[in-house]
Amino acid sequence: MTVVLVHGNPETDAVWGPLVAELGRDDVVRLSPPGFGAPLPDGFGATVLEYRDWLVAELERFEAPVDLVGHDWGGGHVVNAAMVRPDLLRSWATDVIGLFDPEYVWHDLAQVWVQPGPGEELVDSMTGGTLAERTERMVGLGMPEDVARGIAAGQGPEMGRAILALYRSAPREVLDRFAEDLPVAAKTPGLAISATEDHFVGTDAVRRRAAARAGAQFEVLEGLGHWWMVQDPAKGAEVLTQFWASVATD
Repeated sequence: MTVVLVHGNPETDAVWGPLVAELGRDDVVRLSPPGFGAPLPDGFGATVLEYRDWLVAELERFEAPVDLVGHDWGGGHVVNAAMVRPDLLRSWATDVIGLFDPEYVWHDLAQVWVQPGPGEELVDSMTGGTLAERTERMVGLGMPEDVARGIAAGQGPEMGRAILALYRSAPREVLDRFAEDLPVAAKTPGLAISATEDHFVGTDAVRRRAAARAGAQFEVLEGLGHWWMVQDPAKGAEVLTQFWASVATD
């Protein structure tokens, strides 16, 4: 069964490197959302709806349903795909299920990105500069240098444009409309990964409520943060492998 990984912001597929090594499988595919390590196609507006449709189109290329895993905004795209095309999935997993609860509030960075002017300034400071400077910023966030360099190599003005467009297309009222269909995701086995030190994805209560509505298993990663797949890839691989084994025996 193919495993498909989808990352988020401000990342490239290099963020999955340590986890892929721990999984030790030869059937893992990493998909890069446009603007995040892959070019932005002409006419692609980088909205939350367009990313959902992009992911669905990519999944349609596989001959059989896949085990889909998403991190950060990639996890949002995963849930959105599970709500409209559960037939394309054997299972799904996300670490941002809390986005789909009405009480979720965007984190401080996101609240700046949606503001014309300050958003552009903040994104430029994040994705600009030399490769060495961008690498240093990612190392400062807790990335190993090789992973940080791989992510930094994909950062720049195009990623900045995608970040702004994506967040500005997803105010609370838009996410609430998506969340109305959250129970549809329960048609396929789901896993909500909850890293206790991830302060970007809402409270424990928010995460648990959304997971329950989606019919998803809930797995707590104690002491890990937003980049759990880099902090403790062995634990991440263990959790995912156990989940996939449970799906196989259902």
